[in-house]
Amino acid sequence: MHVSGLWRYPVKSLGGEELQSATFTSDGVEGDRLVHVQGPRGVLTGRTRYGLLTIPASTGPSGPLVDGHPWDSWEAHALVLPHGGRLTPYAGPERFDVLNVLVATDGQVAAAGLDVRRLRPNILIGGVEAGAEDSWPGHALVIGDVVIGMYTKRARCVVTTIDPDTGAQDLDVHRRIRHEFGGKLCLDSWVMRPGVVNVGDTVELVPTDELPEHVGGWIVGRPYAV
Repeated sequence: MHVSGLWRYPVKSLGGEELQSATFTSDGVEGDRLVHVQGPRGVLTGRTRYGLLTIPASTGPSGPLVDGHPWDSWEAHALVLPHGGRLTPYAGPERFDVLNVLVATDGQVAAAGLDVRRLRPNILIGGVEAGAEDSWPGHALVIGDVVIGMYTKRARCVVTTIDPDTGAQDLDVHRRIRHEFGGKLCLDSWVMRPGVVNVGDTVELVPTDELPEHVGGWIVGRPYAV
């Protein structure tokens, strides 16, 4: 197996940036989800504000960029204001929906017939047969010096139905995930040993009995305010 793709999401629920190399820290991919969209009653995400998912985000020399603009600039705020919120920083562990890394496999992505961006993984593992990932919870991925533990399969939400380029919704995507995959694709995972991962790196699957110290953002009942 090998690393087939890497992604970071500098602003939660905005578009991701594809990487050739990523630093995995004890807090997930370095630079991941450092800025959020705050609404009148809490954090806004692509689950209810589909258009956010089409706004490009990347990482600049001084932090997250929104469509090329520094996240704290008026130009960046103007892009999210129509969706009912404002940009604000937050770096607590609750900013991740469940755990701080999401792992996908090329076999399951191909079996689902999806653009991998709809699944919003941090890492895509290549050379995996469809269905093999079902047995991966309770194991870890060893990638050079990096070790990523895998906790559970990810229950998928309405975000998968949104085209990341156009914002158009296709409800058949979520129906297919429910009917063919039990509603779950990818693996909620966490960084057990930090380091740098590159596209093309060899991946080894090993068993582990370790469990994450912290599970969950607001999606599993731990809301946060930013």
